[in-house]
Amino acid sequence: QVQLVESGGGLVQPGGSLRLSCTASGFTSNSNVIGWSRQAPGKEREGVSCINRRGTYYTDSVKGRFTISRDDAKNTVSLQMNSLKPEDTATYYCATGQACTNEGGIVGTNYWGQGTQVTVSS
Repeated sequence: QVQLVESGGGLVQPGGSLRLSCTASGFTSNSNVIGWSRQAPGKEREGVSCINRRGTYYTDSVKGRFTISRDDAKNTVSLQMNSLKPEDTATYYCATGQACTNEGGIVGTNYWGQGTQVTVSS
């Protein structure tokens, strides 16, 4: 059974940092395309960051603050989030798909994780 399990969410003050991790089981994270999306209350889900064999991609609002990376030996993908802002508050989802967009989204999503909550508040 394919599973993507996120961890690392929590409550952090503005300007703080969090590191999200996504561990894949049931298949290898050698899946070419894997990334993170988020959904805030009352808003549509948006792509945050995506990684494939050619590079990394980010939505404009997180460029320079977030860094995506993968460890194929551990079947994990991580999202290092620095300089967090209240508008980053959302549930963050890991997903695999067929292609990355230049804006950090994933095309042809096939598997989703259950999500991890990130709250940025003083």
